[in-house]
Amino acid sequence: MLAFSALVAGSFSLGSMAANEISPFALNSVRFIIASMVVGMLAVFTGGIPREAMRAPWRYGILGGLFALYFVMMFEGLKTATPVSTAAVFTLTPVLAAGFGYLIARQITTKRIALALAVGATGALWVIFRADLSALLAFEVGRGEAVYFIGVIAHAIYTPLVPKFSRGERTFVFTFFILIAATIVLLAFGWRDIVATDWGALPPIVWITLGYVSIIATTTTASLLAFASVRLASAKVMAYTYLTPSWVIVWEIALGHGVPSVYVFGGIGLTILALYLLLKHEA
Repeated sequence: MLAFSALVAGSFSLGSMAANEISPFALNSVRFIIASMVVGMLAVFTGGIPREAMRAPWRYGILGGLFALYFVMMFEGLKTATPVSTAAVFTLTPVLAAGFGYLIARQITTKRIALALAVGATGALWVIFRADLSALLAFEVGRGEAVYFIGVIAHAIYTPLVPKFSRGERTFVFTFFILIAATIVLLAFGWRDIVATDWGALPPIVWITLGYVSIIATTTTASLLAFASVRLASAKVMAYTYLTPSWVIVWEIALGHGVPSVYVFGGIGLTILALYLLLKHEA
């Protein structure tokens, strides 16, 4: 999950550069096709795809649908929201995952975890509202952040459903069928955008972003998340997302986009404190 947070962060920085150049449906349809092929080969080369894994395909349909919704909303939100504020919205996932974890799998949140989630959520809100108390009181949240929050809800539901729907399949096999289901959903809803896209006229940043999100931010992170979700409680799995805004700042600096306002770092500090509290509990 530590690797997950660092790799996911790149999606926000690169995604914001490409979001206004291509439809979210078109981009994500291609990324899931590529990711499905890569994970499918990995599944075959690491033991094959057993026939038993194909039982109850509705499981993959639900998980794939949630996964697809998350990524479409992410790129739609990045059209107007900054990478750092979008990453801060992502850090609200653990609070939601804890709630859905209880409703779906009766996973209990201890007092220490609840405290950590509260601290992390405070840090996230700090960044989202740019340390502006008046904006927070008026709840002046940007359209991009609001759109992406829908995707975050989908992601939070997805996390506890993974261990609930898993029947002991290997990580690559389980992930492969989820990606296939997500691809089908995206093609069903986004085929018009795919046909309408002038693929030959797309700027290089779109292809760079597509390559990164297909191989790294989809294939790798989906496998990491599936591996961790069956071994840790949902709230703890998603707790590592508290590091994502910090990683995004590193990405933004590396890409030459500058450093965010000093006031934002107070919220970043709270998200790191939240992670520390959860890791201390884990130990």
